[in-house]
Amino acid sequence: MQKGFLTLFLTLFLACSSAQAGVADRAAQDEVLIGATLPLTGAEAKTGVAFKEGYDLAIESANRAGGVLVSGRRIAVRLELLDDHSSPADAVSLAEKLIDERKVKFLLGTYSSSLVTAQSAVPELAHVPYVNGGGAAAEIYTRAPKYVFGLLAPVDLLAYSEMRWLDVQQNEGRLPAKMRVAVLWENTAHGKDFRRGVIDFATKTARRRSSYEVVFDDSFTLDAPDAKSLMAKLKAANADVFLADAHLPDFIALHKQYVAQKLCHSVVSYGARGSERQAAEALGRENVDYILSAVWWNSQLGASGLNKEFVQSFQAKHHRLPEWYHALGYETARVLLAAIEQAGSLDREKVREELAKLDIETILPGGRTRFNGHQAQYPFVVQQNQPDGSSPIVYPLELAQTKGTAVNPKCVSKALSAR
Repeated sequence: MQKGFLTLFLTLFLACSSAQAGVADRAAQDEVLIGATLPLTGAEAKTGVAFKEGYDLAIESANRAGGVLVSGRRIAVRLELLDDHSSPADAVSLAEKLIDERKVKFLLGTYSSSLVTAQSAVPELAHVPYVNGGGAAAEIYTRAPKYVFGLLAPVDLLAYSEMRWLDVQQNEGRLPAKMRVAVLWENTAHGKDFRRGVIDFATKTARRRSSYEVVFDDSFTLDAPDAKSLMAKLKAANADVFLADAHLPDFIALHKQYVAQKLCHSVVSYGARGSERQAAEALGRENVDYILSAVWWNSQLGASGLNKEFVQSFQAKHHRLPEWYHALGYETARVLLAAIEQAGSLDREKVREELAKLDIETILPGGRTRFNGHQAQYPFVVQQNQPDGSSPIVYPLELAQTKGTAVNPKCVSKALSAR
């Protein structure tokens, strides 16, 4: 009798355990758990917070529709987000924690090429699909990743876009026929890509070699530029245009010293930086007038379709226009969710396969998202700050709202007053 009772007990126990496991499995399938780290504190905090706003908006939008569509039913999406403190080491260890301890199915990337370069090795090793909108350096993708995908178009194309606008101005007689160019770049893979884009453009043909002269070519340490010394050397170079590549905090530090030393060039650019609300607040709006920047997205693209929907949703929530940081965060999350829906599964390999062959409508310039060598390729928009606080698109010509200002009128005024 005891033996029969024990057998019955074990049978009931196993049945109960099996039922509980089934409930747990179904519960796990009732949400898609996505992990991410962002620099919410530290040097890149302002941009990290902007990316978070983009991630949140995309996931909220998906959940308002009932979640992502997988195998004919909607599943809610949950984002497990950790602060990597702008530290490559933390970006790595926290990505491992998200995969090993938090059991996330997929990863969204952190922000800045240096952090993404370090972090992307983790999902690659763990075979976890990883979509980032914060790493543009070619080094990330020349390692031939299988699971890592990037929404930022290459930085050398950014430099090329700015140089093409300068070329138009020069051909139309607004800039000198022999243009003296100063190039300043952060000493990282990101900065080297920017420098290569400028130098390659300026030296590619005999005509360009006769039209451009690089008179200043220097680098600085990421997060610690010797701004005073660099600006003194820049002043001595007597360049016509000053083209720099810098992340937001370094742009602010460098341009403060640029203003303090009363420098003035016909054209000034800090790569993708210059139009940010935070920069105007830190530097004074009048000190960012006429800065040129080439960006991955501009709110003026939002006249219709997905762009209009994104801009309106962002404005409704935050009561301000989005910047490119917000747009890239939003689109990064949206692309991952689209790949999950196209896979119709939460299987990592199936989602990876869908990312590799993805071809969908996008809010980014060009209108389609495709990964070429795991990095999206699309045209940059070049914009220029105006005294009224706007930053209209000046290039490419088919999108341009104005030709832009080739010679900063403040420099003309200074030159006349010095005579």
